[in-house]
Amino acid sequence: MAAHRRSFLALGGTGLLASCALPVRGPAVPRGRMTEATVIGLPNERFSLFSRAGLQGLEAEFQAAAERMRQRLNLGPTAPLPPVNLLAISGGGENGAFGAGLLCGWTEAGNRPEFNLVTGVSTGALTAPFAFLGSAYDAQLRSVYTQLTLAEVARSRGLLQAVFADGLADNTPLFHTISRYMTAEMLAAIAEAYRGGRLMLIGTTQLDAQLPVIWNMGAIAASGHPRALDLARRILLASAAIPGAFSPVMIDVTLDGEARQEMHVDGGAFAQAFLYPASLGAGRQQRIRRGTAARDVEAYVIRNARLDPDWADVERRTLGIAGRAIATMIAASGYNDVLRIYANTQRDGIGFHLAFIGTDFDMELPAPFDQGYMRALFDYGFQRARRGYPWASRPPV
Repeated sequence: MAAHRRSFLALGGTGLLASCALPVRGPAVPRGRMTEATVIGLPNERFSLFSRAGLQGLEAEFQAAAERMRQRLNLGPTAPLPPVNLLAISGGGENGAFGAGLLCGWTEAGNRPEFNLVTGVSTGALTAPFAFLGSAYDAQLRSVYTQLTLAEVARSRGLLQAVFADGLADNTPLFHTISRYMTAEMLAAIAEAYRGGRLMLIGTTQLDAQLPVIWNMGAIAASGHPRALDLARRILLASAAIPGAFSPVMIDVTLDGEARQEMHVDGGAFAQAFLYPASLGAGRQQRIRRGTAARDVEAYVIRNARLDPDWADVERRTLGIAGRAIATMIAASGYNDVLRIYANTQRDGIGFHLAFIGTDFDMELPAPFDQGYMRALFDYGFQRARRGYPWASRPPV
């Protein structure tokens, strides 16, 4: 959950001082070998966009999804495929309540589409499974963002323990919360959607290698591997693991037959939102230039944040200045991600639709994961979507 890191600085100063045993970890994957390491043995379980192999693997996954859709719909090799709807859900911490409310209100409006691709980062990763599986999961999505308490997200460490630990707060409670919703039944539903030609991709950051990782949640769900459910839960936890505020997630991998460990944190360390790599648009551009038919594609981006500057009276203290600077970098990164997605869609002839928290929502967050704030923001997104959300066709300047 990339936003509101400042709120969690306070967690380190509360609670009782506990024992200060240093956390341990297994051996890391050596430099330059991350793309060779595997978690459950699937060649398409994840992709690194900073490698040619990763890009090629992701492109192949999109093509394979189109073929699975053809089979599901009993379409011939030359028959046109139906229109495509893409959804990117950004990070934003407690502000994920906005996107959750928007999705539920969109259902009430009666025109929410089925998404062929859903991507998520941080709090967007926690929303993504519900968005991917559709309106049947709206009640659970509403519960997550209107009933959640701080105790179900993190447990404060004492200041001394936090210094020697791997985060100001222990996010084991969030893992338990994720596990209540990400059940074997939900994983089976994700697997079924994947077999039908739909994709759900979740972003984390591999901190050892300083690389973004895109996890292929449908392939993991459909693998039948005994570790698939636990891995899916840990990926969602990792994508929301704010570095320094929450403990990172250690993921066991195998390399050359040996056990290794990777350290994964919030995907927002690299990007607040993503949709598809620029290289994937090349084939569509060629078809457009040749005048041959290209599939109708609409891209929707839910930015769980404001896009205008968020003024604050910054206290002249080290933590206040540092926290404000981090918040500013996060805001700038999020806006740049929206611009990048917009540029790609315009180049590729794809419809662009953007939702974000407007200036008319002016409630301040009084404390981390405050229920009153999250319920108000959920209702704000819900009511606007139920009336027909005014999607922006370009990022505001």
